[in-house]
Amino acid sequence: MLRQCSAGFGNLALLGMLSSMDRATAAPLSGPLAARPPRIRPRAKRVIFLFMHGGPSHVDTFDHKPLLIRDSGKPLPFAKPRVQFAKTANLYGSPWEFRPYGRCGAMVSDLFPLVGSCADDLCMVKSIHGTNEAHGGALLKLHTGSDTFVRPSMGSWISYGLGTENQNLPSFITVNPTLGHGGVGNYSSGFLPAVHHGTRIGGGEPIEKATIKYLHDPDEDAPLQRAQLDLLGEMNRGHLTQAGADPALEARIESFELAFRMQTEAPEVLDLRGETDATKALYGLDDPKTASFARQCMLARRFSERGVRFVQVTHGYWDQHGDLTKDHGRLAHEVDRPIAGLLKDLKSRGLLDETLVLWGGEFGRTPTLQGNDGRDHHPHAFTMWMAGGGVKAGSSYGITDDYGFYCSDQKVHVHDLHATMLALLGMDHEALTYRHAGRDFRLTDVHGRVVSEIFA
Repeated sequence: MLRQCSAGFGNLALLGMLSSMDRATAAPLSGPLAARPPRIRPRAKRVIFLFMHGGPSHVDTFDHKPLLIRDSGKPLPFAKPRVQFAKTANLYGSPWEFRPYGRCGAMVSDLFPLVGSCADDLCMVKSIHGTNEAHGGALLKLHTGSDTFVRPSMGSWISYGLGTENQNLPSFITVNPTLGHGGVGNYSSGFLPAVHHGTRIGGGEPIEKATIKYLHDPDEDAPLQRAQLDLLGEMNRGHLTQAGADPALEARIESFELAFRMQTEAPEVLDLRGETDATKALYGLDDPKTASFARQCMLARRFSERGVRFVQVTHGYWDQHGDLTKDHGRLAHEVDRPIAGLLKDLKSRGLLDETLVLWGGEFGRTPTLQGNDGRDHHPHAFTMWMAGGGVKAGSSYGITDDYGFYCSDQKVHVHDLHATMLALLGMDHEALTYRHAGRDFRLTDVHGRVVSEIFA
C-alpha cells in the first residue's frame, strides 16, 4: 500500500515536515527517528559519555591500592599476562595521595578533588575489563562492541532503539571526537540507517571554533532550500514508486530533512553567550586551562536538556608511557572542574536523575612501571564511573586484586557495560537487534550481562 501511494516511511516523515519549520506547530515526527517507547521500565532518558581518550590510570585516580604504595619498587608477585603491549618493570605506587570524600567515604586521588566532592552522586565500577591492548582496537571495542568488524556505535544503537525527543536536533552528537584510533568508526551508524550516525562537532580544531559543518549555506535562504528539498523529495518519491521500498533512500531523505530542521535550533544551542557568568565559572570557562573541556561539558548539558539521546565529549591524550606525574596532573586539572560543574549543574536543574553520565577511557594503566615515570596500556582491569540515570549513588562495584592488576570479583566486561547502559535506558540488549547480511545483530553481539546490582 505504501509503495503504491508513493510514500515510504521516510517520505511520510518528509511530507509531515513540509508544512512548517516551527517546532511548536510541526506534526509529531514519524520515520526512523520517531520517539519509541522503551520495552522495560527506563531509569534514564539519555546519556552523556565523558570519554578520556588514551586510558587514564585507574590506580592513580579512583582505585585506591595501599599495598601498591607499600610494595612500590618490588616485583609483581604473580604472573603478568601472556600478551602485553610493552614490557614493564616492578610495581609503581601512585604519586598522588588518596582521600575519603562524601558520606560514602569514597577514596579519590588528589588528581580529582572536585569530582571527589561529588562522590555521593557517583557509582564507581572498578572491575571493567576488555580484550585489546591497542588504542584502536580498544576504542572500537568500547564504542561499538567489536574490535575486529565494522559495527554501529553505541550512540547509534541508542538512537535506533529510542529515536529522538527533539525533531530539530540529531539523536546522537559527538563533540571533539578523536580522528584516529578508529576515527569515524567510533561514532558511525555502520549498517544501521544513516540517520543514526553521530553528528560531529569539532575534532582536530580548537573547540571554541568548532561547529556543525555546513549548518548554514550563506548563498541560499531557507525558502530556496525548502524548494530544493521539495524537488528532491518529488524525485525520490518517483524512484520509490518505480523501485519499491528502499530503507537506505528513506534514511537519506530523513537525514536531509533533519539537516534542514537543525538550522532552526542548533545555532542557539551552540551559542553559550546566554549562559550566566556563575554557570560559566562553575564549569571553568573563566580559566584558560579548563575552558576547552568546560565548553564541551556545557554543550553536552545544553544538547541533553533539549532531548538529544546520546552526547559524547572527548578529552585526551591520557597515554602516559612516560611523564605520568606531569601529564596526568595536567590532564586531570583540565577536566576536574568541568566534570564537577556538569554534575552539579545537571543536579540543580533536576536533570541528573534522568541523565546517565558515564566517565572513562578505553582501558587503564599498568600498576607496574614503564620507563622512569610511566605506565603501559592495561585492559585487564580499570575503573569507569556513572552518575544519575538510576544508578546507586555513592556506591562502588567490582574488586581488583591488591595491586589493581586483575579483576578479582564482580567482573564487568565491556559487553556487560553496554547491556547495563541499555537496560538503564529501558532497552533489552538481547531484543535490540537489526537484520543485516542474513542475521540479527546487536550491540552486545552474543554476550552481555546486565549488572542490575548497581541499579538504585
